[in-house]
Formats: sequence, structure tokens, C-alpha cells
Amino acid sequence: MPKDKGQPYHYGVMRRAIDAVDRLGPQATLDELAAELSMSPAHFQRLFSAWVGVSPKRYQQYLALGHARALLAARHTTLETAQAAGLSGPGRLHDLFLRWEAMSPGDYARGGGGLTIRWGMADSPFGPVLAMATEKGLCGLAFTSETGESEAMADLCARWPAATYVEDPQALAPAVAAAFAPRGPGPGPELHLIGGPFQIKVWEALLRIPAGQVTTYSDIARAVGNPRAVRAVGTAVGRNPISFLVPCHRALRRDGALGGYHWGLPVKRAMLAWEAARDEA
Repeated sequence: MPKDKGQPYHYGVMRRAIDAVDRLGPQATLDELAAELSMSPAHFQRLFSAWVGVSPKRYQQYLALGHARALLAARHTTLETAQAAGLSGPGRLHDLFLRWEAMSPGDYARGGGGLTIRWGMADSPFGPVLAMATEKGLCGLAFTSETGESEAMADLCARWPAATYVEDPQALAPAVAAAFAPRGPGPGPELHLIGGPFQIKVWEALLRIPAGQVTTYSDIARAVGNPRAVRAVGTAVGRNPISFLVPCHRALRRDGALGGYHWGLPVKRAMLAWEAARDEA
């Protein structure tokens, strides 16, 4: 698999590196981390930096448990401001360069009846990912390193039980590659958001959070016009089927704690660190 910056790096190596950072702590040296992965320090640093764009030592700082609080203090996006600044719209999203379309409430109520959903497994910077798409675009991205492939498959299929599912990873490969490619001026993958009306509103709010920044569940509740619905917002965030592209990982608790993450908190931590590092690289 390519090791160039901007391309998915072999997740097994990165996951072992993350585990080593967590186990050895922020004071671990490059030599100690490299030894954990049975690599020379120079080789480990070169491969690691190619994946994330910063050194292992710098990445340790992003993975620290206190990083979420610091991120919230320094890069807290107020969604009302983002909307007023024109960072969202019904067509192209200026931050992620996505085009999306929401399923009608009637279609959603029919449980995906009449839809053909193609699916397949792929690699990503955050581990194996289960991808799903309709003819209108990606409708599911589930990271399976924590939950397992069968559980992720059952989770997504249960959301649209009346749909027809066809395994076709090759058809999904271009969209998955675009999902994790560096941001640029060209069009990215199209999304087909399949959910209830309130869920769609919450996911629209998530799409207004720029990469490398975060917001809070209470901010999202205000942005969707229901400031008291923090708990309902949290549920809708957790039900987001298109992880990473609809960036539910950028939603934190008011105190800066990570909160939950449907596909596992280690994946959420890795996403926040990866984005923050690339934003400064």
C-alpha cells in the first residue's frame, strides 16, 4: 500500500503506534516507540511522518487526553458564525468539497425500500472501513477496528432494512479514495444522507464544522433551532452513518471531554489528532 503523505497508511502500524503512545505515555522517546514496533527509529519516524505530516513526538501531543480540551479552547467553531460566513449550502460544501442529497422523509419511512445499496470493505487512515453507496452517493462509512465487520454491517443494514444490498467494493473504490484524499479545489465524493428530518438537520450542522476545528453538542442544538435538545442531538450525532465525512468526531462535550463515538473512542481520538496535525503541517 502506498506510504506517501495524503494516502492511506497501513493502519496496523498506526494502531500499534497509537497503542504504544497510550501505554508508554507522552514522555516516551522515539527509540522506545520504534522498539515497540520493531523498527529502527529513523525508519519509524520516516513512515510515521509520511502518514500524518508531523513527527511522532508532535503527534503524541495531539493524542494526549487533554488535547480535546485545548482544541475546544483554541478552535471552537460557533456554527451560527460558520453559517453566516457562507460555509454551508445545499450544494457544494466549501470546506469538504462534497455534494450531498438528503433522502425524502417518505423514502426514509419506507426503510430504504426500492434502494439498491452497494457495499464493500476498504482501507483508510483509521483502519478498515465498511463503505456503502446508493446511485446518488455514499450513504455509509463505518470503521470496524473496534466494533468488528459483522457488527458494523448489521448496524448499517438495520437502518435501511428494506434496501437491496449488493457487495461491490470495486464500484465504491473511487469514492472511498476521494473521501480520505487531501482537500483540494476539485469535487469530492457525493453523499446520500439517509435519515429522519431531525437527524438530517443535525448532520447538516456537522457538515459546517471545518476540518481541524470542533464544536459542542449544545452549539449544535442551538444551530438546529432547539437549544434544549442536547440529548437528542447527541443521539442524532451517534446515528450518523457517514463517519468522518459527516464529521461527528468534531462534536465534544462542553467541558472538552470527547463524549462518545459510535465506532469507538480510539478512532475518534485518531481522527481529531490526524486533522489537527494536518491543519498545522
